[in-house]
Amino acid sequence: MLLNVSFGIGSTLVFANLYYCQPILIQLSASFHVTYDEVARIPTLVQAGFGIGLLFITPLGDMLRRRQLILLLVVCSTSLTIGLAITKNLVVFEIISFLIGLTSVAPQILMPLAADLAPPARRGSAISIVQSGLLLGILIARVLSGIVANFTSWRIVYYMSIGIQGIVLGGAYMLLPDYPVKNPELSYLGIFRSMAKYIVTEPLVGQIMLTNWAASACYTNWWVTLTFLLGGPPYNYSTMIIGLFGLVGMLAVIIVPFFGRLLDRLVPWWSAVVSTVFLLVFQGIQTGAGGINIAAVIISCFGLDMFRQMQAVSFSTLMFSISETARSRLNALMTISVFLGQITGTSVGSDVFVGYGWRANSALFMAMIVFQLSVLILRGPHCPGNRWFGYEGGLGLWKMLPSKQSQLIVSDDPENTGCGHLAVVCSEKGDIKGGAEELR
Repeated sequence: MLLNVSFGIGSTLVFANLYYCQPILIQLSASFHVTYDEVARIPTLVQAGFGIGLLFITPLGDMLRRRQLILLLVVCSTSLTIGLAITKNLVVFEIISFLIGLTSVAPQILMPLAADLAPPARRGSAISIVQSGLLLGILIARVLSGIVANFTSWRIVYYMSIGIQGIVLGGAYMLLPDYPVKNPELSYLGIFRSMAKYIVTEPLVGQIMLTNWAASACYTNWWVTLTFLLGGPPYNYSTMIIGLFGLVGMLAVIIVPFFGRLLDRLVPWWSAVVSTVFLLVFQGIQTGAGGINIAAVIISCFGLDMFRQMQAVSFSTLMFSISETARSRLNALMTISVFLGQITGTSVGSDVFVGYGWRANSALFMAMIVFQLSVLILRGPHCPGNRWFGYEGGLGLWKMLPSKQSQLIVSDDPENTGCGHLAVVCSEKGDIKGGAEELR
């Protein structure tokens, strides 16, 4: 649990690097003496760097030692942030912003590591804690950056980031286990060949990527257009009040890990379907009354954040079940689908909101949630991995837990030419069921 919580906190503080710039664009424009259009490139460059890092860096977790890789990435992002804090040139600021996005992918390497370290019966809990860290990073960065820049210089935001990342680096050095390499024979080009193969040959990979893309688009659209909705009539709220809605989202995200034991017991397909149904309900509340009553906005904000988090944990659990030796590559594929969804949600959502209003925008993304549900129900909870459609295996709700657990004990036998003496011990009866001769 200590390691899981540490991973979650580290993910929050590193992932926040991608979002510090968003609330301070006006201050950046004034400081560099450029127009809003010019500084608007900065968030795009950060996200572009992050997208490239997802594709070309995170899969390395399957062929390199993840402790050393994570430490190197945090050192790089911390060093680059010093440049952001001191530069007086917009072009240099933009280049460094791109590189920070590129090197801020350490949380995406932590996620499969958490899945590897957790016992199967607790994997959902472990993933939910780290996943919460990612979403909290988005929300906390916006709140912190906006408040700090409101009372001091925007450069203080990045000095604060340097100190925070220094703490993360020290904590990672002390706590990160040196997990062995899973695929030492894997080549860098082999990574991409295997990722393409998974997309083509594994129906579950395609299903999760498609559903996750739509889910990410809906979630991103919600937070992007919420500012437009609350800043205009009938609400006309100030920037500070709009920022406080991030606290509602943070509360919803923090609650999810407390349901970790339930997620561990449920078949991941069921938790994904149930959370998607609830997303549809809360998006319906927003479509019906979001621009009329602020209570509808608050309820929707809490529900959409909470069940999007539960849905993401379910998707991760399903994806990691495909292969134990390719979790970094599978996580990279899933996160790429999230990244593409963010682009879709931002561009399409903004255009529809500006052109047709809040209700049309909300109804469109309500239809996107229906699309997610349609893709999920094509394959049942126990459908064989090689089938694209079907409900073979039934509709069992709970995971099958073994009636008795076996433990493999390995001890050195100095009288047998150094060979390991193996015995399978049944924990239920406590007797030895087989020795080295029997295994041979």
